[in-house]
This record gives sequence, structure tokens and C-alpha cells, in this order.
Amino acid sequence: MISFVRQRLQDGVISVRRLLGRDHPIVAVIRLYGVIAPNIGRNRGSLNLAALAGPIEAAFKIRGVSAVALAINSPGGSPVQSALLTRRIRSLAEERGVPVFAFAEDVAASGGYWLALAGDEIFVDRNSIVGSIGVISAGFGFTGLIEKIGVERRLHTAGDSKSLLDPFSPEQPEDVEQLTRIQAEMHESFKAMVRERRVGKIDNEQESSLFNGNIWTGQNAVSLGLVDGLGDLRQVMREKYGDKTRFKLFAPKEGWLQRRFGFAAQSALPAEFADGMVQALIERAHWSRFGH
Repeated sequence: MISFVRQRLQDGVISVRRLLGRDHPIVAVIRLYGVIAPNIGRNRGSLNLAALAGPIEAAFKIRGVSAVALAINSPGGSPVQSALLTRRIRSLAEERGVPVFAFAEDVAASGGYWLALAGDEIFVDRNSIVGSIGVISAGFGFTGLIEKIGVERRLHTAGDSKSLLDPFSPEQPEDVEQLTRIQAEMHESFKAMVRERRVGKIDNEQESSLFNGNIWTGQNAVSLGLVDGLGDLRQVMREKYGDKTRFKLFAPKEGWLQRRFGFAAQSALPAEFADGMVQALIERAHWSRFGH
């Protein structure tokens, strides 16, 4: 009942503005650029709920806002943070009765596509990279290296699985089996979200090819039902709400080093600077999977 009354009041405000000739529809734009990762250690500056909760809330609180647009450019990352961000956006959209539109730029893959699913409609460029509906885990094994340089590995645990996939120990089949099980569970969660948000738009008979981790250009993603159409944010929003539409941008705050060098750090001390460099390399590895 409260949400109904709020919506009627909002409709009344919009009508008065139209009568007074001051109708300038407002679209709140939430910028979702970067790798999705928890806001800890060297991951500061990544996309996550801790960094974006404030901007998301503020976007939906604009008085008389016509719509919220998600500007997405992300190769993915943490499935947990992807789910948390998507859930928060959908919760506020339903609570306030505000439509959400998602726009993919270069990449909306893996967790980036998960974020796009928060939109009631998804738009892409014909050359955007979309999809990668799957789960990946990567690491290194150093057993040969430490043996070659004469280092003895000493590892003591309480719990048979505590040293799961330790990079300095030989890979164990039971560890791989456990990781595979966890990945399968995460994959099912991702697929369930796609089915829920793209119901009636994707062909269920094509699920085996849609959910195998493959990627597509924006043009092909339209034909597969993964997205709704081609177009950029400004163009589509003005087509829907008129040429007088105004845009208000919301994005997480960036530190000086992030603005200057493309990564976050709290100070210019060597340790933090080195952490930032490592994070920049990790982010580059995420992007390089999709040719960027």
C-alpha cells in the first residue's frame, strides 16, 4: 500500500511539472566499470556492494526519476559480489517502481553479464562481448620450482581439506573433485538467474550452448535472446523519454592513484604502491580473456 501511494505521488509530481512546462525527465546512470571483487586489501577500487551501495541508493532516491540506467563495462569476477549488486538493484527497482535499463559497452561477460541481468531490458553495441555464463578458477603450481631451488615445504593442518589446492603441494584428485563440485553449484546459481531474468526471451532448447561459457558479439547476443537490442545509453533513453532527458551519473569514488594510474591504493608507500601494481596486473588478466 505504501509503495502504491508513493508511486501515485510520484506520478502527480511528474504531471505538475508537465503542466508547468518544466518537464525534464531524469535518468540516473550508475557506472559499473571494472573487475568485480570484494573491497579488501589490494582489491580496493573494484566493483562490489561495499563501494556501490551508496551510489545505488542515491540513484533510486532522485525525486521523480524516470529510470535508472546501468553503464556496464566489466569482464566479471566474484560471483558473490555480482549477485549482491544485482539483488540490491532489483530490490530498489521493485520497491520504488523504477524501471532499470542495462547498457553493455566493450564487455559484459561472466559477472559483467550477471550485472546486466539487473536490467528490465539490456542493450549492447553490435561489437560488445557478451556472455561467458560459466565459472572459472585459475592458479599456479610451484612444486617443481621449490624442489629445484632446494626449498622444503612444511605444512601442518587440522582438517583433511584445510590445504585444498595448496599451490606448493602436488595437486590431489579429491581436491579437484571438490573444486569442481563448488564450481558446478555456482554455475547452477548463475544459470538460474539467467532463466529468471530472461524468461520468455531465451530459447530453452539452446541452453546447452548458452550456458557453456561461450561468448558472443552484441549482434549475435540479440538473436540468442541474451539481450534485447542494439543501442547506446544516451540514444535509447532519449528515444524512450524524449530529447529533453537529463542524465545524472553515480559511481564509486576513486582515489588519486586510481585516477592517475588506473588502480587503487591508500598511499604512495612502496608496499601499497606494489599492491596496486599487482592488482592492475590481475585486472589486466581479466580483461585480456576478452581481447581487451
